[in-house]
Amino acid sequence: MAGQVVGRLLDAGIDGIAAFDPAHVVAERARAATGSVEAAVEHVVASHTRMAAAGGFLTGVGGFVTMPLSLPANVVGFHVLATRMVASVAHLRGYDVGRPEVRTAVLLSLVGGDAGGLLSKAGVGVPSGPVTRLALRRLPAPALMMVNKGIAFRLLTQLGRQGLARLGRGIPFAGGAVGAGLDAFLLRQIASTARAEFVPAQQVPAG
Repeated sequence: MAGQVVGRLLDAGIDGIAAFDPAHVVAERARAATGSVEAAVEHVVASHTRMAAAGGFLTGVGGFVTMPLSLPANVVGFHVLATRMVASVAHLRGYDVGRPEVRTAVLLSLVGGDAGGLLSKAGVGVPSGPVTRLALRRLPAPALMMVNKGIAFRLLTQLGRQGLARLGRGIPFAGGAVGAGLDAFLLRQIASTARAEFVPAQQVPAG
């Protein structure tokens, strides 16, 4: 079940769903609007941070009355948004987000500092820069499956922790401000990891 949840998160965030545009479309739109890769990266991060803050505010503004419905929607929506942001950065930096290794690397960015530990437990030896190096390697299917399983359980743990953190938005209206600030802060942390790990693909040795 954990794998299915993460798989759907990955598909929605990278490939899009309904009116939610896929990552490569968002990335190319930002490139066209700004004229350079790094300006486009900043544009993507800024726009997704605003969306995360808006989502956090809207789901927190009702307080405890609306929390049973708004809290799960917010937690899942936040991670779909974060996945698309990271995948957009990866696309702009020259990675093929259609490759299984890169898609796994996108999810690894969501777990931040836990990425290296997950790779080690899966038997994937990556001395430094785990996300970019994983993205440029063609891992055998069993190794990739182990990495994905570890990510799935780690992300579900994060979902639970972040859900508890969001309980601070139980007071109407004040909860909206807490939610907006928390979601914007968390998304900026993920963006920082994505920028650091998905360096331009041509600068990272494929070995």
